[in-house]
Amino acid sequence: MKAQAYHILQTVFGYSDFRPAQLDIVMASLEGRDCLALLPTGGGKSICFQVPALAQEGICIVISPLIALMKDQVDNLRKRGVLAAAIYSGMGRREIDTVLDNCIYGNYRFLYVSPERLKTELFIERFKRMKVNLIAVDEAHCISQWGYDFRPPYLEIAKIREFHPGIPCLALTASATLQVKQDIIDKLEMKDPAVFVRSFSRKNLSYSVRLAENKLEKALEILQKIQGAAIVYVRNRKGTKEIASVLNRMGISATFYHAGLDNQIRETRQNEWKQNRIRVMVATNAFGMGIDKPDVRLVLHLDLPENLENYYQEAGRAGRDEKKAYAVLITHQQDLTVLEERSATAYPPADFLKKIYQSLANYFRIAVGSGFMSSFDFDLSNFVSTYNVELLSSYNALKVLQEEGLLELNESFFSPSTMKFLVDQSKIYEFQIANAKLDPLVKILLRSYGGELFMDFLKIQEGKLAKALNLSEQDVIRMLKHMDKVGVIAYNQRKDQPQITFLTERYDAGKLPLNLRRIEERRRNAIVKAAAMVTYVKQKTMCRSNQISFYFGEDTDVRCGICDVCIAQKKEQVNEEQHLKNIIIQNLKRGTLFSIHNFQELPGLEDEQNAIKVLREMEEEGLIVTAPNGIYKLNL
Repeated sequence: MKAQAYHILQTVFGYSDFRPAQLDIVMASLEGRDCLALLPTGGGKSICFQVPALAQEGICIVISPLIALMKDQVDNLRKRGVLAAAIYSGMGRREIDTVLDNCIYGNYRFLYVSPERLKTELFIERFKRMKVNLIAVDEAHCISQWGYDFRPPYLEIAKIREFHPGIPCLALTASATLQVKQDIIDKLEMKDPAVFVRSFSRKNLSYSVRLAENKLEKALEILQKIQGAAIVYVRNRKGTKEIASVLNRMGISATFYHAGLDNQIRETRQNEWKQNRIRVMVATNAFGMGIDKPDVRLVLHLDLPENLENYYQEAGRAGRDEKKAYAVLITHQQDLTVLEERSATAYPPADFLKKIYQSLANYFRIAVGSGFMSSFDFDLSNFVSTYNVELLSSYNALKVLQEEGLLELNESFFSPSTMKFLVDQSKIYEFQIANAKLDPLVKILLRSYGGELFMDFLKIQEGKLAKALNLSEQDVIRMLKHMDKVGVIAYNQRKDQPQITFLTERYDAGKLPLNLRRIEERRRNAIVKAAAMVTYVKQKTMCRSNQISFYFGEDTDVRCGICDVCIAQKKEQVNEEQHLKNIIIQNLKRGTLFSIHNFQELPGLEDEQNAIKVLREMEEEGLIVTAPNGIYKLNL
């Protein structure tokens, strides 16, 4: 099995060797064991389930809440000749139907599924008939209400395991406290799992906190000192554009990125940065998931993350090539106060939650008892303006309703246009004869995409089709919509707006099944996590790396030696040692007689341990010598 694992790693993925812990995880999965793997950001989690899945017959089900990451992995697998597909919120029923059929009857090896799809009858009935070889749970911390990104649909995973008893489950996360780790094992009903935890310590990553009233000025100073690719994280979208503009004016090439940008713009900017054509990416936390750029030398935070889990993940995007890199958090007292206030208001009262839910139902005109798994384009600014509600409180309410499993908010949604022929080739020919104006479009579709269009939904680009036909893009879209309407094709036009998906049939807002006890526990949890973030900023005695490790339940006495705390303490120690040297030299010059047995009587040498260390160093350096009677003398 080990030889086969290496063969797949090398021939399919092009890597010569596994990273630390990867092979052990792969082998445990191949032996049929449930596994929990805590690997640092950039630790190669996907290899841990992709290799064992390809080493066996059947299909691997991958559960992930990150739609963009699912799409990237599906695209990457397909480029390597591995059949993979994904289903998620916002997809049409016909397309999901086709994907699930292909996973039963086709030679598909991976199906990526967003967690809210697990409880739908459409998925469950097909899942029962699939030949599943592994269930991989990415971002596994989402199953725990004590984690920082709780998603109730994850609780459905244990239920679907019942349909394939004996099939192992592999849970993966980059950050989980001891409490969350145990919760993952319990909620996934893992039996005697193999647990793999790589150290949270990053030997090459220097963590620092800088207090500054003018944060942008400090950021410029740091960017001028530390060369190479960098990410600058800020909280709001407007700030990304403004800061990128300032950096460019100061001669530092920069661009900006946030979920509100058009997908094509986001992709272009991401690629320019990855290829080092642009040095600095100024972004909200929408940027970074699945970005495989090993040579990032600096991650700067100009706003405080909500918790240490988020900070660890975002800072961990620096130095994945294991060369020296820096994670610097620039802040001031006002930021700390705001973070604590925000954590206290992150869970609005139940009445306000019900008001927002009712307003959403009115906004999208959803009747009680309808709307299950319905997705809609969502403009938050327009919504709060329409119902005269405060923006931040409304956003917080949406996040709580998501945590309660009532809806899904996807802020950076993009789904390309797809289509599939619904009739056979003879019917297509009849349609072409009867619809001469549409004949050129049908011909170019068949020429461009071939017979695969009869079997699967394929991505299409209306702009390219329009250019080939010498028509406007709107004309092509209108023709495709007509062909969809008459049942010749199934056409899903691209979406690039934020999406709201109702995960249940719409409730009467007055009877909304809110788990108020859990919401209160989550509120307290958010306050505790914000307090831990504030402590990280304020404390100046414990190694930063050790503080992060300790937060995640890892005990270590080995200091990193490269964070701001360690460097400051080294300087302090050097200064203290030099001070002791001066005292010793001054006393010897004055003719004071002392030995190893009575030096403590001299003023300034009361710290026995440090004084002995300095005396020995001075002897080794030849500055002093010990006479036969044990008395110290200057070595003149």
